[in-house]
Amino acid sequence: MAPDDTTPRFESRTALWLGVGFAVAYCLLLWALGGRLASVPHLPDAGPGWYYWVLPERTIAGRVSAWGLYTAHQLFLFWLIWRAQRSDLRYTGRLHRVNVVALGGNAGFALLHVLQTHLWYDGLAQDVNVFTSFGSVAVLLIWVLLMENTRRGLFFGARAPIGKRVTAFARKYHGYYFAWAVLYTFWFHPAEATSGHLVGFLYTLLLMLQGSLFFTRIHVNRWWTLTQEVLVVLHGTMVALMQGQAGWSMFLFGFSAIFIVTQMHGLGWSRPRRLLAATIWLAAAAAVYSRVGWERLGEIYRIPMIDYIGVVALAIVFAVLVRVLRFRGPGIA
Repeated sequence: MAPDDTTPRFESRTALWLGVGFAVAYCLLLWALGGRLASVPHLPDAGPGWYYWVLPERTIAGRVSAWGLYTAHQLFLFWLIWRAQRSDLRYTGRLHRVNVVALGGNAGFALLHVLQTHLWYDGLAQDVNVFTSFGSVAVLLIWVLLMENTRRGLFFGARAPIGKRVTAFARKYHGYYFAWAVLYTFWFHPAEATSGHLVGFLYTLLLMLQGSLFFTRIHVNRWWTLTQEVLVVLHGTMVALMQGQAGWSMFLFGFSAIFIVTQMHGLGWSRPRRLLAATIWLAAAAAVYSRVGWERLGEIYRIPMIDYIGVVALAIVFAVLVRVLRFRGPGIA
Protein backbone atom coordinates (compact mmCIF):
# COMPACT_ATOMS: atom_id res chain seq x y z
CA MET A 1 0.00 0.00 0.00
CA ALA A 2 1.60 3.26 -1.12
CA PRO A 3 1.76 6.30 1.18
CA ASP A 4 -0.53 8.27 -1.19
CA ASP A 5 -3.02 5.42 -1.52
CA THR A 6 -6.13 7.58 -1.19
CA THR A 7 -9.55 7.41 -2.76
CA PRO A 8 -10.12 10.71 -4.60
CA ARG A 9 -13.92 10.44 -4.46
CA PHE A 10 -14.16 10.16 -0.69
CA GLU A 11 -13.45 13.11 1.59
CA SER A 12 -12.92 12.24 5.25
CA ARG A 13 -15.37 14.97 6.31
CA THR A 14 -18.08 13.42 4.14
CA ALA A 15 -17.28 9.99 5.56
CA LEU A 16 -17.63 11.44 9.07
CA TRP A 17 -21.17 12.67 8.47
CA LEU A 18 -22.16 9.46 6.70
CA GLY A 19 -20.79 7.53 9.66
CA VAL A 20 -22.78 9.65 12.12
CA GLY A 21 -25.86 9.00 9.99
CA PHE A 22 -25.17 5.26 10.09
CA ALA A 23 -24.86 5.35 13.89
CA VAL A 24 -28.21 7.12 14.23
CA ALA A 25 -29.87 4.76 11.73
CA TYR A 26 -28.39 1.76 13.57
CA CYS A 27 -29.97 2.88 16.84
CA LEU A 28 -33.28 3.44 15.09
CA LEU A 29 -33.03 -0.13 13.76
CA LEU A 30 -32.46 -1.45 17.29
CA TRP A 31 -35.46 0.53 18.50
CA ALA A 32 -37.66 -0.80 15.68
CA LEU A 33 -36.65 -4.39 16.40
CA GLY A 34 -36.76 -4.05 20.16
CA GLY A 35 -40.21 -5.59 20.51
CA ARG A 36 -38.88 -8.91 19.21
CA LEU A 37 -36.70 -9.20 22.35
CA ALA A 38 -39.50 -8.51 24.83
CA SER A 39 -40.08 -12.21 25.47
CA VAL A 40 -36.42 -13.00 26.26
CA PRO A 41 -36.29 -14.36 29.84
CA HIS A 42 -34.06 -12.69 32.46
CA LEU A 43 -33.15 -13.36 36.05
CA PRO A 44 -34.17 -10.79 38.70
CA ASP A 45 -31.83 -7.86 39.21
CA ALA A 46 -29.30 -8.79 41.91
CA GLY A 47 -27.98 -5.29 42.63
CA PRO A 48 -24.58 -3.62 41.98
CA GLY A 49 -22.29 -5.61 39.73
CA TRP A 50 -25.18 -7.56 38.25
CA TYR A 51 -25.81 -7.34 34.52
CA TYR A 52 -29.46 -7.97 33.80
CA TRP A 53 -29.38 -8.54 30.01
CA VAL A 54 -28.13 -12.11 29.84
CA LEU A 55 -30.00 -15.36 29.46
CA PRO A 56 -30.75 -17.27 32.69
CA GLU A 57 -28.57 -20.11 31.42
CA ARG A 58 -25.61 -20.03 29.06
CA THR A 59 -26.01 -21.60 25.64
CA ILE A 60 -23.27 -22.99 23.43
CA ALA A 61 -24.61 -21.12 20.40
CA GLY A 62 -24.76 -17.84 22.31
CA ARG A 63 -21.21 -18.08 23.59
CA VAL A 64 -19.69 -19.32 20.31
CA SER A 65 -21.48 -16.69 18.22
CA ALA A 66 -20.68 -13.77 20.57
CA TRP A 67 -17.04 -14.66 21.18
CA GLY A 68 -16.47 -15.85 17.62
CA LEU A 69 -17.80 -12.69 15.96
CA TYR A 70 -16.09 -10.46 18.52
CA THR A 71 -12.75 -12.19 17.92
CA ALA A 72 -13.11 -11.91 14.14
CA HIS A 73 -14.02 -8.21 14.45
CA GLN A 74 -11.11 -7.58 16.80
CA LEU A 75 -8.52 -9.32 14.62
CA PHE A 76 -9.87 -7.51 11.55
CA LEU A 77 -9.32 -4.10 13.12
CA PHE A 78 -5.95 -5.00 14.66
CA TRP A 79 -4.77 -6.12 11.22
CA LEU A 80 -5.91 -2.87 9.59
CA ILE A 81 -4.11 -0.75 12.21
CA TRP A 82 -0.94 -2.80 11.81
CA ARG A 83 -1.05 -2.54 8.03
CA ALA A 84 -1.75 1.20 8.08
CA GLN A 85 1.20 1.86 10.40
CA ARG A 86 3.52 -0.27 8.29
CA SER A 87 2.47 1.62 5.15
CA ASP A 88 3.67 4.96 6.53
CA LEU A 89 0.46 6.72 5.53
CA ARG A 90 0.21 10.50 5.63
CA TYR A 91 -2.63 12.51 7.17
CA THR A 92 -4.83 13.78 4.35
CA GLY A 93 -8.31 15.19 3.81
CA ARG A 94 -9.27 12.14 1.77
CA LEU A 95 -9.84 8.57 2.79
CA HIS A 96 -7.13 5.98 2.34
CA ARG A 97 -8.31 2.65 1.03
CA VAL A 98 -7.69 1.18 4.47
CA ASN A 99 -10.24 3.66 5.86
CA VAL A 100 -12.85 2.48 3.36
CA VAL A 101 -12.18 -1.12 4.40
CA ALA A 102 -12.41 -0.18 8.09
CA LEU A 103 -15.67 1.71 7.66
CA GLY A 104 -17.27 -1.07 5.62
CA GLY A 105 -16.00 -3.82 7.89
CA ASN A 106 -17.13 -2.12 11.09
CA ALA A 107 -20.57 -1.46 9.61
CA GLY A 108 -20.85 -5.09 8.54
CA PHE A 109 -19.86 -6.46 11.94
CA ALA A 110 -22.24 -4.02 13.65
CA LEU A 111 -25.13 -5.39 11.60
CA LEU A 112 -24.01 -8.95 12.34
CA HIS A 113 -24.26 -8.10 16.03
CA VAL A 114 -27.94 -7.27 15.58
CA LEU A 115 -28.51 -10.61 13.84
CA GLN A 116 -26.52 -12.48 16.49
CA THR A 117 -28.59 -10.90 19.28
CA HIS A 118 -31.91 -11.80 17.69
CA LEU A 119 -30.79 -15.38 17.04
CA TRP A 120 -28.88 -16.21 20.24
CA TYR A 121 -29.13 -13.04 22.38
CA ASP A 122 -26.13 -13.30 24.70
CA GLY A 123 -23.15 -10.98 24.32
CA LEU A 124 -19.82 -11.23 26.12
CA ALA A 125 -21.55 -10.21 29.34
CA GLN A 126 -22.53 -13.82 29.97
CA ASP A 127 -18.88 -14.64 30.75
CA VAL A 128 -17.26 -11.43 32.04
CA ASN A 129 -18.02 -8.85 34.73
CA VAL A 130 -19.87 -5.66 33.85
CA PHE A 131 -17.13 -3.51 35.38
CA THR A 132 -14.66 -4.71 32.73
CA SER A 133 -16.78 -2.95 30.13
CA PHE A 134 -16.91 0.31 32.11
CA GLY A 135 -13.23 0.09 32.95
CA SER A 136 -12.04 -0.44 29.40
CA VAL A 137 -13.62 2.82 28.19
CA ALA A 138 -12.53 4.68 31.34
CA VAL A 139 -8.89 3.81 30.61
CA LEU A 140 -9.42 4.93 27.00
CA LEU A 141 -10.52 8.38 28.15
CA ILE A 142 -7.60 8.59 30.60
CA TRP A 143 -5.23 7.60 27.78
CA VAL A 144 -6.54 10.55 25.73
CA LEU A 145 -5.81 12.95 28.60
CA LEU A 146 -2.22 11.68 28.66
CA MET A 147 -1.73 11.97 24.90
CA GLU A 148 -3.18 15.48 24.75
CA ASN A 149 -1.06 16.75 27.67
CA THR A 150 1.56 18.14 25.28
CA ARG A 151 -1.00 20.17 23.31
CA ARG A 152 -3.42 21.46 25.94
CA GLY A 153 -1.86 20.61 29.30
CA LEU A 154 -3.54 18.76 32.14
CA PHE A 155 -4.41 21.42 34.72
CA PHE A 156 -5.72 24.77 33.42
CA GLY A 157 -3.33 24.72 30.47
CA ALA A 158 -0.25 23.69 32.47
CA ARG A 159 1.47 20.55 31.22
CA ALA A 160 2.15 17.61 33.48
CA PRO A 161 5.84 16.51 33.49
CA ILE A 162 5.36 13.53 31.18
CA GLY A 163 8.39 12.59 29.09
CA LYS A 164 8.43 12.80 25.30
CA ARG A 165 9.08 9.09 24.93
CA VAL A 166 6.12 8.22 27.13
CA THR A 167 3.84 10.46 25.06
CA ALA A 168 5.25 9.06 21.81
CA PHE A 169 4.68 5.51 23.07
CA ALA A 170 1.08 6.33 24.00
CA ARG A 171 0.44 7.82 20.55
CA LYS A 172 2.04 4.96 18.62
CA TYR A 173 0.12 2.17 20.34
CA HIS A 174 -3.13 3.87 21.34
CA GLY A 175 -4.96 2.52 18.29
CA TYR A 176 -4.63 -1.08 19.44
CA TYR A 177 -5.92 -0.40 22.93
CA PHE A 178 -8.72 1.87 21.71
CA ALA A 179 -9.80 -0.75 19.18
CA TRP A 180 -9.92 -3.38 21.92
CA ALA A 181 -11.79 -1.18 24.42
CA VAL A 182 -14.43 -0.08 21.92
CA LEU A 183 -15.06 -3.49 20.35
CA TYR A 184 -15.03 -5.29 23.70
CA THR A 185 -17.67 -2.89 25.00
CA PHE A 186 -19.67 -3.12 21.77
CA TRP A 187 -19.88 -6.93 21.89
CA PHE A 188 -20.31 -7.03 25.67
CA HIS A 189 -23.95 -5.95 25.36
CA PRO A 190 -26.70 -7.63 23.36
CA ALA A 191 -28.22 -5.31 20.74
CA GLU A 192 -31.11 -4.41 23.04
CA ALA A 193 -33.36 -1.38 22.55
CA THR A 194 -33.60 0.00 26.08
CA SER A 195 -32.86 3.71 26.37
CA GLY A 196 -29.56 2.98 28.11
CA HIS A 197 -28.48 0.54 25.41
CA LEU A 198 -29.40 2.93 22.61
CA VAL A 199 -27.38 5.78 24.10
CA GLY A 200 -24.47 3.42 24.73
CA PHE A 201 -24.50 1.95 21.23
CA LEU A 202 -24.63 5.43 19.69
CA TYR A 203 -21.56 6.48 21.69
CA THR A 204 -19.69 3.26 20.94
CA LEU A 205 -20.41 3.51 17.21
CA LEU A 206 -19.10 7.08 17.14
CA LEU A 207 -15.90 5.90 18.83
CA MET A 208 -15.70 3.12 16.26
CA LEU A 209 -16.14 5.72 13.51
CA GLN A 210 -13.28 7.76 14.94
CA GLY A 211 -11.09 4.65 14.90
CA SER A 212 -11.99 3.96 11.27
CA LEU A 213 -10.75 7.39 10.17
CA PHE A 214 -7.11 6.94 11.22
CA PHE A 215 -4.51 8.83 9.16
CA THR A 216 -7.06 11.42 8.03
CA ARG A 217 -7.27 15.03 9.18
CA ILE A 218 -10.68 14.39 10.71
CA HIS A 219 -9.09 11.85 13.06
CA VAL A 220 -7.03 14.63 14.67
CA ASN A 221 -9.57 17.45 14.30
CA ARG A 222 -9.69 18.99 17.78
CA TRP A 223 -13.44 19.67 17.69
CA TRP A 224 -14.30 16.14 16.61
CA THR A 225 -11.93 14.52 19.11
CA LEU A 226 -13.27 16.76 21.87
CA THR A 227 -16.79 15.69 20.93
CA GLN A 228 -15.76 12.07 21.57
CA GLU A 229 -14.49 12.99 25.04
CA VAL A 230 -17.38 15.26 26.04
CA LEU A 231 -20.08 12.82 24.91
CA VAL A 232 -19.30 10.78 28.01
CA VAL A 233 -20.91 13.61 30.02
CA LEU A 234 -24.20 13.09 28.20
CA HIS A 235 -23.87 9.31 28.13
CA GLY A 236 -23.13 8.88 31.84
CA THR A 237 -25.73 11.40 32.95
CA MET A 238 -28.50 10.12 30.66
CA VAL A 239 -27.97 6.46 31.56
CA ALA A 240 -28.06 7.32 35.28
CA LEU A 241 -31.25 9.34 34.84
CA MET A 242 -32.89 6.64 32.71
CA GLN A 243 -32.12 4.04 35.38
CA GLY A 244 -33.41 6.27 38.15
CA GLN A 245 -30.04 6.58 39.86
CA ALA A 246 -29.53 9.45 42.30
CA GLY A 247 -25.89 9.77 41.23
CA TRP A 248 -26.62 11.41 37.88
CA SER A 249 -25.19 14.67 39.22
CA MET A 250 -21.85 12.95 39.86
CA PHE A 251 -21.57 12.02 36.19
CA LEU A 252 -22.78 15.42 34.98
CA PHE A 253 -20.47 17.57 37.09
CA GLY A 254 -17.64 15.06 37.47
CA PHE A 255 -17.04 14.62 33.75
CA SER A 256 -17.78 18.27 32.93
CA ALA A 257 -15.23 19.31 35.58
CA ILE A 258 -12.58 17.66 33.41
CA PHE A 259 -13.74 19.88 30.54
CA ILE A 260 -13.23 22.98 32.71
CA VAL A 261 -9.89 21.89 34.15
CA THR A 262 -8.35 20.31 31.04
CA GLN A 263 -10.26 19.94 27.81
CA MET A 264 -11.36 23.50 27.05
CA HIS A 265 -7.76 24.70 27.25
CA GLY A 266 -6.99 23.03 23.92
CA LEU A 267 -9.62 24.99 21.99
CA GLY A 268 -7.77 28.26 21.63
CA TRP A 269 -10.37 30.11 23.67
CA SER A 270 -9.53 33.50 25.14
CA ARG A 271 -9.15 33.90 28.90
CA PRO A 272 -12.53 35.70 29.26
CA ARG A 273 -14.30 32.88 27.42
CA ARG A 274 -12.70 30.26 29.65
CA LEU A 275 -13.62 32.25 32.75
CA LEU A 276 -17.20 32.48 31.49
CA ALA A 277 -17.35 28.70 30.98
CA ALA A 278 -15.99 28.10 34.48
CA THR A 279 -18.48 30.57 35.96
CA ILE A 280 -21.41 28.87 34.21
CA TRP A 281 -20.22 25.48 35.51
CA LEU A 282 -19.92 26.77 39.09
CA ALA A 283 -23.35 28.40 38.93
CA ALA A 284 -24.95 25.25 37.55
CA ALA A 285 -23.30 23.09 40.24
CA ALA A 286 -24.44 25.46 42.98
CA ALA A 287 -28.01 25.44 41.64
CA VAL A 288 -28.18 21.63 41.47
CA TYR A 289 -26.54 20.86 44.82
CA SER A 290 -28.63 23.45 46.63
CA ARG A 291 -31.58 21.23 45.64
CA VAL A 292 -30.17 17.69 45.94
CA GLY A 293 -28.22 18.46 49.12
CA TRP A 294 -24.85 20.06 49.85
CA GLU A 295 -23.76 16.87 51.61
CA ARG A 296 -23.39 15.31 48.14
CA LEU A 297 -21.06 18.04 46.86
CA GLY A 298 -18.02 15.81 47.34
CA GLU A 299 -19.18 13.52 44.54
CA ILE A 300 -18.02 16.15 42.04
CA TYR A 301 -14.40 15.25 42.79
CA ARG A 302 -14.66 11.47 42.43
CA ILE A 303 -14.44 11.13 38.65
CA PRO A 304 -11.74 13.83 38.15
CA MET A 305 -9.68 12.33 40.98
CA ILE A 306 -9.87 8.86 39.41
CA ASP A 307 -8.97 10.22 35.97
CA TYR A 308 -6.00 12.34 37.04
CA ILE A 309 -4.61 9.62 39.28
CA GLY A 310 -5.16 7.31 36.31
CA VAL A 311 -3.02 9.56 34.10
CA VAL A 312 -0.17 9.31 36.60
CA ALA A 313 -0.54 5.52 36.85
CA LEU A 314 -0.69 5.12 33.07
CA ALA A 315 2.37 7.34 32.61
CA ILE A 316 4.32 5.17 35.06
CA VAL A 317 3.27 1.99 33.21
CA PHE A 318 4.31 3.49 29.87
CA ALA A 319 7.61 4.73 31.32
CA VAL A 320 8.43 1.18 32.42
CA LEU A 321 7.49 -0.20 28.99
CA VAL A 322 9.57 2.47 27.24
CA ARG A 323 12.60 1.43 29.28
CA VAL A 324 12.03 -2.32 28.96
CA LEU A 325 11.36 -2.16 25.22
CA ARG A 326 13.98 0.54 24.64
CA PHE A 327 11.38 2.48 22.74
CA ARG A 328 12.46 5.58 20.83
CA GLY A 329 9.73 7.64 19.22
CA PRO A 330 10.16 9.43 15.90
CA GLY A 331 12.52 12.36 16.20
CA ILE A 332 13.58 11.41 19.74
CA ALA A 333 17.27 10.70 20.26
